[in-house]
Amino acid sequence: MAQTIREVMTEGLLTCPPSASVTDVAKQMKEGNTGGIVVVEGGELHGLVTDRDIVVRTVAAGEDPGATQAGDICTSELHTLSPDDSAEDAVDLLREHDVRRIPVVDGDRPVGIVTIGDLAIARDEKSALADISAASPNN
Repeated sequence: MAQTIREVMTEGLLTCPPSASVTDVAKQMKEGNTGGIVVVEGGELHGLVTDRDIVVRTVAAGEDPGATQAGDICTSELHTLSPDDSAEDAVDLLREHDVRRIPVVDGDRPVGIVTIGDLAIARDEKSALADISAASPNN
């Protein structure tokens, strides 16, 4: 039986407004043990900031993380899924667009996120990627 996104997605999103400083976003990532924060404005999806965005678009670009806003470095042209889409739809999007995370939206409202790790666990919980994704942080 095909799994829906609702069955594999991570709920309880960590979010920030576009005006949040990159420093605050990085702290939120550390506290939440995540590599991506959903940028929300007025309850609607505005973008996604990843740890890589912080490194490449802020630090490597010589920008001040305390003065740079999440809305300035987030990816705003996102591919999204609905909770009723299939896990296979997510796999197809990950492959097609070479991304690691896909926001899940109900209308324009973010309700979750699906990561490559979530799908690895759902598809083959004995795989190496599933083991790594399910493991407790070791840092």
